[in-house]
Amino acid sequence: MSASYPLVRNRYAFSTRFGVSRRPSRSGSSPRSASSFLIRSCIVLFYIPLLTAQSADALYADRANLASARRAAEIWAAALSADPQNFGAAWKLARADYWLGGHVTARERRAALEQGIDAGRKAVAAQPNRPEGHFWLAANMGALAESFGMQGLKYRKPIKEELETVLRLDPAFLDGSADRALGRWYFRVPWLFGGRSKQAEDHLRASLKYNPNSTASHFFLAELLLDQGRKDEARAELQKVLDAPLHPDWTPEDQEFKAKARKMLDSLKQGLAVAWAGTRAMQNLLFGVTAGDPRTFGAVVVLLGLIALAACCLPARRAARLDPVAVLRAD
Repeated sequence: MSASYPLVRNRYAFSTRFGVSRRPSRSGSSPRSASSFLIRSCIVLFYIPLLTAQSADALYADRANLASARRAAEIWAAALSADPQNFGAAWKLARADYWLGGHVTARERRAALEQGIDAGRKAVAAQPNRPEGHFWLAANMGALAESFGMQGLKYRKPIKEELETVLRLDPAFLDGSADRALGRWYFRVPWLFGGRSKQAEDHLRASLKYNPNSTASHFFLAELLLDQGRKDEARAELQKVLDAPLHPDWTPEDQEFKAKARKMLDSLKQGLAVAWAGTRAMQNLLFGVTAGDPRTFGAVVVLLGLIALAACCLPARRAARLDPVAVLRAD
């Protein structure tokens, strides 16, 4: 008579010839093992994007090494390709492309900045009420406009609109970066297309309210003051760039602005020395004329203008006398 086996009350146990076993004969074939494997897999899949994002952020923090910046951009580009609504990947890719656009070769610059513009637009589409997408979209368009001259003029209005949007959403974003960029916009855009020195200075000084040690704001302000002939004020701004502490999040940028400020200060010192020596030499050669005589300066300007006019008019008159048909036949 065969032995009777008790009913299996535990759902993880099963019957064998020798009674009730709580473990399967093959590893991984029980429901408990399967559920544990699924849980572990879900945990791993959950953390992979987090680890990837952290690694991309770490790579971008090392952006002074161009290879690290490229790798960070590749990671964010892949994430954005997989999910076009990924706001974080979109604006971070736009930020990385802006950095790359200022440091890669001229041949690669346009592609990097155009990718940054596309990423910025996707960030704006995903989160229109967040400043990140608007700002980095404007930054990439501005860099493209400065790099390619007249070809970039088409971006002048969109740049201004995006920066004004940032000001409306969050004026303090990135320590007043919207004011800083608008100050740059008013300085770089020709007067005919809306550029104004007064507005440029107002915006640059407004940005310093959020971060009085901003190397970018002080440097851009120094460029504006130099353009207006306010050299003493410009030198003071350049010295502030050199004296400012490095920002922990913007150390590579700060270091670059400090290098530019140091170079500009050296040029100003050399220029002053040459101008002083030239002034003294001219005073010894000229009698009855001071170094800053306004009539002399005016006469020189008029003379140079007449020379330039003659250089343009004479060839133009000569070309106007030619018969176009005769010229074409001769060719």
